[in-house]
Amino acid sequence: MPKITLTVNGKTHTHEVEGRLLLVHYLRDTLGLTGTHVGCDTSSCGACTIHFDGKAIKSCSLLAAQADGSSITTIEGLAPEGELHPLQEGFKEEHGLQCGFCTPGMIMCAADLLSHNPDPSEQEIREGLEGNICRCTGYHNIVRAIQYAAQKSAVAV
Repeated sequence: MPKITLTVNGKTHTHEVEGRLLLVHYLRDTLGLTGTHVGCDTSSCGACTIHFDGKAIKSCSLLAAQADGSSITTIEGLAPEGELHPLQEGFKEEHGLQCGFCTPGMIMCAADLLSHNPDPSEQEIREGLEGNICRCTGYHNIVRAIQYAAQKSAVAV
């Protein structure tokens, strides 16, 4: 079994893993980081989106062994413990969630978008969310939540 070492949310982890173990299952089952959701296992829904070496990816599309040496941020590592990231606050304030299943993936995707485009238009937000599926909200409030976070972040700068 391959031995991997990676940094997740700022902490280094080393484990032996089965070669066929998906990164999403490593995060959830080995590290106990259950905020990353398993929605489809085919990279269609985006519920498992994380930041991998600074870029948003779907963690169900990568083997844990392929992540060796990488730096990963999950929804649990997005903000300091006890605080909300502006996106998390935006989803709360703008009612950007209903069942909440897609929310971690949406937030991680939106954080990647805002890191490259701190003031996106509504159309740019909608395009940035492509590949993330919400079956409850109709996306309107998700877009508003991201706009809220962009405005809050702009004020903080």
